[in-house]
Amino acid sequence: MVENVFVLMPAYNAGATIERVFERIPPQARQRIQQYVAVNDGSKDDTAQALARLQQKFPNLTVLSHDVNRGYGEAEKTLLRFALERGAGVGIVLHSDGQYSPEKIVDLLEPFDRGTADIVQGSRMLGGGALRGGMPVYKFMANKALTALENWAFGMKLAEYHSGYMLYSRKAIETIPWENLSNSFDFDLEMIVLARVKGLRVAEIPIPTIYAGEKSHLRPVKYGLDVLSVILAYRRGKYHAMS
Repeated sequence: MVENVFVLMPAYNAGATIERVFERIPPQARQRIQQYVAVNDGSKDDTAQALARLQQKFPNLTVLSHDVNRGYGEAEKTLLRFALERGAGVGIVLHSDGQYSPEKIVDLLEPFDRGTADIVQGSRMLGGGALRGGMPVYKFMANKALTALENWAFGMKLAEYHSGYMLYSRKAIETIPWENLSNSFDFDLEMIVLARVKGLRVAEIPIPTIYAGEKSHLRPVKYGLDVLSVILAYRRGKYHAMS
């Protein structure tokens, strides 16, 4: 069973949601989590106050701060640096807006427990529940189209590449040159691409799709263009050169 499990949480203007995300973490998962780490990425709301309240309930919560918003990818880099320095065996990237289910943490850890994966992605597209969970049709179709293109470009067979519910083993964190990757939402996609280049094992576990009014800061058109840019860069050899 994998040890030193860290929960890594980017938080930007998450004051209305972050405490509920922590409340939803099931007891079986809490027993396995050694440390929670949140980075307040230049929030302008009451995220700092919410995190201070959470530290009273979760003594093993460390709060890091960016003075200004640096972007999702840069927030992840701050979290990964901390996890690497503090000896994390697995880093679970859990979003603070509630769209990714904390209830699935134990299931997501299973491939690491079995020793069959270096990276695990919680996939909304496995199991056919994305539309039932409220994913807008246009997002569903865009996800399917981009995934088909990505599978062709990268030579992989994933159900999707666009879930931010990512778990990284220590091996992945040590092996992938993530400091040189995007500061935006395509950071996780680049991590998957470099896992492919490095020969790391990527597993997918089904997760429920949740669209219930949570506020996402991802801009779909920009993200789609960023994905296409990653595909083109891969075909041109950028990521192989980084290895």
